[in-house]
Amino acid sequence: MQNRIAFITGASRGIGRACALALSSAGARVVLAARQPDKLEQVASEIRAAGRDAFVVPMDLAATDSIRAAFAKTAKEFGRVDILINNAAITNLTGAFVATQQVLLGMMRERWGRIVNITSVVAEAGNAGQANYVASKAGLIGLTKSLAQEMASRSVTVNAVAPGFIDTDMTQGLAPELKERILAAIPLERLGTPDDVAAAVRFLASEEAGYITGHVLNVNGGMYM
Repeated sequence: MQNRIAFITGASRGIGRACALALSSAGARVVLAARQPDKLEQVASEIRAAGRDAFVVPMDLAATDSIRAAFAKTAKEFGRVDILINNAAITNLTGAFVATQQVLLGMMRERWGRIVNITSVVAEAGNAGQANYVASKAGLIGLTKSLAQEMASRSVTVNAVAPGFIDTDMTQGLAPELKERILAAIPLERLGTPDDVAAAVRFLASEEAGYITGHVLNVNGGMYM
């Protein structure tokens, strides 16, 4: 992964931050994208303190023009994107689709690329009361599999990581009794960590994963098999 250019959406905290740190430690030059540049700069400072490269681009995944501007700025700085991590959670499907559009031609031209979409355990198992969220996350799996077939002839792999319940800002606000019910459904008897997810992402983005495409890698402690 040495000197590959990795673009991570939602990189200011949680899973996105962990992915940025993991890819950077593996040798990638990372582009950090999110709506809050100040928080991105904090992550970038951590990476630079370790002697590695980090580039910050403000981006709102709910706005197509903002996505295009962020990738245009990245292209001006680096010339290409080798690895795209579609992590940002709020605009699950549309944002990932538009972001992917920005990198495909370059990856096809280079005949190398890695796209990793962060979906969710609920995309496969369903979850009552979350029909809209589940549908968007399930749509990411469909996008992953379709793009994997379309891009395979150019050595561009497209995979997904499906986290279970991860210890992030989103889950820290859960009521204690709900958290107990969740833990009871997890065979490994703990919440996952952002680093657990980032390790899976790092592998799928690596040279070693070059013969894996169209795959959904579950990182859920065994709660859905």
